[in-house]
Amino acid sequence: MAREAEKRYARSNQNYVYGNAAPKIDIRREMEDERRIHRVSQTTKKNREHVRSMSPAYVFVLMVCFVVMVGVIIWYVNLQSQVTSQVSVINQLESRLNTMRQANDEENLRIYNSINLEEIKQIAIGELGMSYAQEGQIITYSNEGTDYMRKVVED
Repeated sequence: MAREAEKRYARSNQNYVYGNAAPKIDIRREMEDERRIHRVSQTTKKNREHVRSMSPAYVFVLMVCFVVMVGVIIWYVNLQSQVTSQVSVINQLESRLNTMRQANDEENLRIYNSINLEEIKQIAIGELGMSYAQEGQIITYSNEGTDYMRKVVED
């Protein structure tokens, strides 16, 4: 037991050996210990063989796929960023539109409430000399299929 501890210590501290004589080293036993320590699993061996068998063309194709994938990811993140900023702008514009609609509705209501039709009728008849139309003054037109009418004056 003490001898094994000395060997372990001698291995870990190879620059200095304690004692008055150098210990004898059993090379075979050392090699067996090394083999036990560095025993590689079957999966690791297969992976190493697979890596050794990759051709440069295969590696090139993998690199191209990686670069394309990174490019697509960067494009996608950029697209998401643009969508987020556009949604923010749309929200601001919708808020502004709602504010303008509300102001417009309030102004329209204020104007509508300020109109006094009786006062307008009195001013039109009294001050401007307007009168109601007589029976022969009303002319009706038929407007079939067009959006506007043209007034034709007969001379």
